[in-house]
Amino acid sequence: MLPETKGVHVRAVPNLDWLVAKWRAYVASHDHAILWDWLHKDSVFESPVVHTPQRGREIVFRYLTSADQVLGGPGFTYVGEWRNADSVVLEFANVVEGLVVNGVDMIRFDAEGKIIHFKVMVRPLKAINLLHRLMAEQLSKLAAG
Repeated sequence: MLPETKGVHVRAVPNLDWLVAKWRAYVASHDHAILWDWLHKDSVFESPVVHTPQRGREIVFRYLTSADQVLGGPGFTYVGEWRNADSVVLEFANVVEGLVVNGVDMIRFDAEGKIIHFKVMVRPLKAINLLHRLMAEQLSKLAAG
């Protein structure tokens, strides 16, 4: 069962094709202002290394922009895609510090097309450990800056 999303009722989004194309364009552009505007104020982020869901636009934004810095390099590519009425699962791959990282971004949208829930799953275990270290370093930089 999906975690509760405070105050948001999810139903079919108006144009999932457009939202997925917009996400892919964001990933290519790294334009964090687009991401900020796109996140619902009550959005939720889940990752393989954080035990509890992270709630609220500010923390979700920090995690996603940090992930962009850590994973979004030149080799990042989406290699698969699955959809339902209000969400998409995008399988990705990249090489980070010589290690092949494979995972999925699970993105759920609200009725207005805002990102309401973002979950990341990663494999193999070595990749999870590497990303845990790199994400912690990136989040520390953001907190210090």
